[in-house]
Amino acid sequence: MSLSQPKRILIIKLRHHGDVLLTTPVADAVKQHFPDCEIDMLVYSETADIIRDNNQFAQIFTIDRQWKKLGTKARLLHEYALFRQLKARNYDWAFNLSDQWRAALIAKLCAKCTVGFSIKKRNNIIWKKLHDFLNPVLDVDHHIVEAHLAVLPPLVRPDDYTPRVRMEISPKIRNSLHEKLRAAGWQGQDYVLMHPGSRWMFKCWEDGRNAALVQLLLNHGQNVVLTAAPSADEQKMLAEILARLNIPAGSNVCTLSGNLNLRELAAAIDGAKLFIGVDSVPMHIAAALDKPQIALFGPSWVNRWRPYSDKATVIWAGDFSELPHPDSIHTDDKTRLLKAITLEAVWEKTKEKLGL
Repeated sequence: MSLSQPKRILIIKLRHHGDVLLTTPVADAVKQHFPDCEIDMLVYSETADIIRDNNQFAQIFTIDRQWKKLGTKARLLHEYALFRQLKARNYDWAFNLSDQWRAALIAKLCAKCTVGFSIKKRNNIIWKKLHDFLNPVLDVDHHIVEAHLAVLPPLVRPDDYTPRVRMEISPKIRNSLHEKLRAAGWQGQDYVLMHPGSRWMFKCWEDGRNAALVQLLLNHGQNVVLTAAPSADEQKMLAEILARLNIPAGSNVCTLSGNLNLRELAAAIDGAKLFIGVDSVPMHIAAALDKPQIALFGPSWVNRWRPYSDKATVIWAGDFSELPHPDSIHTDDKTRLLKAITLEAVWEKTKEKLGL
């Protein structure tokens, strides 16, 4: 099979959930050109769920970061078993969207042709030898989706496709979500879904304003589903919000706190008429599902990480006051850096989205 008509391709993205989800347009672009091509993906095991139901991937291979805790011999056995599986797939192309040496080596050894990025910290002869092509890294003024798609030349020209971020949800997952909703008191009403938390607390709005927004929704006859990750910080945040509410008769607040897997959360977002959240994975899931949403942003590269959707409205704290430079942020800092965003600004956009 000629490299210009590939039979099988490997995409490597060893990063976080959102990074992996925002890699799916690469597969989408390839499929538009070569619909019969099999596309596999190599990711960290904890991120595989976000692409589990995506039927564009023939196989998903994973690296477990816990292997390194098993000792050298056990880790090497796992690495070798993975390598043999990948090698047996006989890839025509490998697109390396990661900056790890391991990813580059796997790409080189398992594919006829490898493409990666000219990463500044890898500016050496070894990195160049491990790739047949190195494409430039797009700067932070470009969305991360565009940055990922920049790996595709020389196989596919950038003006020859209209790719999208894809988040697929199986019927089994949808049924599981509906069971959990009913157990939490949902009776089939339409709802607004709010996911106020993030694994990095500096990206979050203040609890009082989140609660005030929920209260306004309830006062205007809206039903609200509140979701949170299992982390202690997000559990505490949701408890603080709920404690401030006065739920009027006829309205409903349904709480799914720490009991959803990532695909069930996607199903919950897909069932909502509006998603409200912050710069986090659920925001990107809402964009992939093409849901109307309001996304609150703080000191992030907004152009880089905004929701990749025309149905998203971004409210940036930098429009209300000065923010720290994105590169100066310590991710373990629990200081809420969205406090300059006013309740009035978010409520006005919410009313527009809901037609209130």
